[in-house]
Amino acid sequence: MKDVRVAVIGVGSLGQHHARVYAETDGARLVGVADVDEARGAAVAGKHGCRAAVDYRMLIGEVDAVSVAVPTLLHHDIAKACLEAGLHVLVEKPLAATVEQARDLVAAAMRRGVTLQVGHIERFNSAFRATRGAIKAPALVECRRWAPFTSRGADVDVVLDLMIHDLDLVLGMVGAPVQDVQASGLSILSPTTDVAQARVVFRNGCIATFSASRVAESKIRELRVYEPEGFVVIDLAGQTAVVGRRAMGTSGSHELLTEQVRGDGREPLKLELEAFLDSVRTGAPPLVSGKEGAAALELACAIMAGVARHGRREPGGTAGPHHHG
Repeated sequence: MKDVRVAVIGVGSLGQHHARVYAETDGARLVGVADVDEARGAAVAGKHGCRAAVDYRMLIGEVDAVSVAVPTLLHHDIAKACLEAGLHVLVEKPLAATVEQARDLVAAAMRRGVTLQVGHIERFNSAFRATRGAIKAPALVECRRWAPFTSRGADVDVVLDLMIHDLDLVLGMVGAPVQDVQASGLSILSPTTDVAQARVVFRNGCIATFSASRVAESKIRELRVYEPEGFVVIDLAGQTAVVGRRAMGTSGSHELLTEQVRGDGREPLKLELEAFLDSVRTGAPPLVSGKEGAAALELACAIMAGVARHGRREPGGTAGPHHHG
């Protein structure tokens, strides 16, 4: 089978890694990279022996597929142009800046019959992959994603920057419609929300809580799933997990049997891009579809609306109107 010709649009903190992985992956040929920062584009292209362009449209006719890793506000226009040109597209998360834009991209991909995959990379985390099969009927879910402050990503709300990873994982494992969303948040260092908490009730009775912060003292990426028969705790940062199952003890009472699980340590981005290339080659549905990316964005937007309703505190101690919605 001939190599899939790919380009990476936007080679900043994430895109440069897309370029690296494509360059070292069998079955892919990195044709070029595009970046409005000419020096940055040239540096990445030089490293991998491919073309550099300031305008991504210069590469459209030469490739089969692209990774779009530009700032979120540009996702829709660039991805739409590539889809309309008949290219297969992987868009970094969040899929777009608004739900309408996300749905427009899903429709464009369907119209052209091409693959649209969204870069929800935690789906490819080895600890999540190793324990996904053990999660049968989530009843209570707790997610924490905390990181120290950096200016990277601070142009978007912490819900879109960090929490959306967990929203995607939980939507996939619960598999039921959302019934109710409550949320609150604070702005501490950036103009947008830096700390957010949400409680999501699903129609099947499952309740999930989410805590995201980019002004934390340490890094935590943890997912806890409680079920009638036991629990699964996943350390997404360390790529390890613990699975607990209820069992009948020798004395006739219930006890918990726990098992430590370690992921295989494979690079999630490599697995994500390999899955994308497989979809491009075979026409199989992508592991993280545009529709799923739009669903995660829709829940994120509902949470951000909840934060806004409850009066997000602005830097300097002033607060918006407080009323309980």
